[in-house]
Amino acid sequence: MHNQIFFTNILRLLDERGMTKNELAAKADISISFLSDLTNGKANPSLKIMEAIAEALETPLPTLLESTDLDRDSLDALAGGNAPRSLPEGVVRVSAVLPEHQAFIVKKWDEAARNKLRKPS
Repeated sequence: MHNQIFFTNILRLLDERGMTKNELAAKADISISFLSDLTNGKANPSLKIMEAIAEALETPLPTLLESTDLDRDSLDALAGGNAPRSLPEGVVRVSAVLPEHQAFIVKKWDEAARNKLRKPS
């Protein structure tokens, strides 16, 4: 899951900064083919690579590991096709800032959804 969040945040930041994958690869001193595999969900970066990418994007690494709020169509467009999905169709991951009482309810919904996903079909 963290790899998907990481690559979607890379794609978002590239778009926001008007930077190409080639430019990022050069600044991070990694190959463009590895960066392409990474942003297509086909590669697993080491901590050293993640730090190099964060530095090249002038972004703290923890920020790259936080959830993204991009919609599915935007993620697909940024990935150059179909972005890998870690959840089944009809299920989405969201991040929200809520008062404690609302967060409690949302956590209960999350727990119920996760339990349903774990059960064999």
